[in-house]
Amino acid sequence: MFAVVVAGRFLLPLLIPKFPLPAIIACLVLDAADQTIFQAFGYDPPGYQNYDKAMDIFYLSIAYLSAMRNWDNLHAFAVARFLFYYRLVGAFTFEVTHERWVLLAFPNTFEYFFIAYELWRTRWSTRPVTERVWILTAAFIWIFIKLPQEYWLHIAELDVTDTLHDYSWALPLLIALLLLLAAILWFGVRPRLPEPDHAFRIVADPVPDAVDTEAKLAAIHVAGGWVVSWMTAEKIVLVGLVSAIYGLFLPTVSLSTQDLFVSIGLLVALNAVVTLLFSGRNWSIESAALAVVVRIGVNVGMVGLIDFTLGRSGHGWTTFFFLCLISLMTTLHDRFQPVYAWRRAQELDLRDA
Repeated sequence: MFAVVVAGRFLLPLLIPKFPLPAIIACLVLDAADQTIFQAFGYDPPGYQNYDKAMDIFYLSIAYLSAMRNWDNLHAFAVARFLFYYRLVGAFTFEVTHERWVLLAFPNTFEYFFIAYELWRTRWSTRPVTERVWILTAAFIWIFIKLPQEYWLHIAELDVTDTLHDYSWALPLLIALLLLLAAILWFGVRPRLPEPDHAFRIVADPVPDAVDTEAKLAAIHVAGGWVVSWMTAEKIVLVGLVSAIYGLFLPTVSLSTQDLFVSIGLLVALNAVVTLLFSGRNWSIESAALAVVVRIGVNVGMVGLIDFTLGRSGHGWTTFFFLCLISLMTTLHDRFQPVYAWRRAQELDLRDA
């Protein structure tokens, strides 16, 4: 059961780029229910909180990369980018210090903001929504939803299942609060919503025709010359911090956090070089899954060549895990970031015009 839950927490996020709202809600539900599932089977995994936070960061990273591809409102994406990296820094700080107040100071506002955006997108166009509305939405989620939730979970260290079991009034109160929220949404919010722009939609919108193939994305790579760039720097920070969080608790990691971050940063930079070198090829890999597999093979080959050159012994499954993580995240970033860059360029052209 432990293997099934952990597999689900790594596999469900892979659906977020295509089905953003149902996939991230499924990740959220599994995150909330995993320890309850373990308790039902009489198992308490040692040190699971560290694994839990790392797997949270994994699916949030996939959600962030998905927003890079799918979101056509760049103001919303700018807010999401700040919220994501703010939480990422907080998660890394927590893994280093193990101070629970850090999770309160760096709440996971990004997740609910992502859900709010995707909920709106199910019926309405997101492009007309102003920057002010997105900022106010993030502020509301931060203050009135995430701060109480983070305090409940990480400062008071209370569990919903235990609370409902220990206090007879807890379940009726929870039901009453849910009914009150439903009434507010139905009678207060629903009548004030504009007419829907389209039918109910949960599948991600198609990307613009200008960036809808791997060949077109590769052309943007060539035009941008993205080895020494802010985009490579972002990949190094993103993949490096996520990997460092895993490295802090995986018992088979022998490198220090600094050495692990530098090593992964160098490998990410090498991936950027390989991506740019192959951007001018006449053929392309349209399947993202196949592209990830190919990149895993390339990274395994590069690490093997480096080990052979330096006369080092081979690596184990931990290194392979990191190579899979790096390959997945860099492939998604290379495919999704040009879509954002194209939208950004179009917006700048409209402003100049």
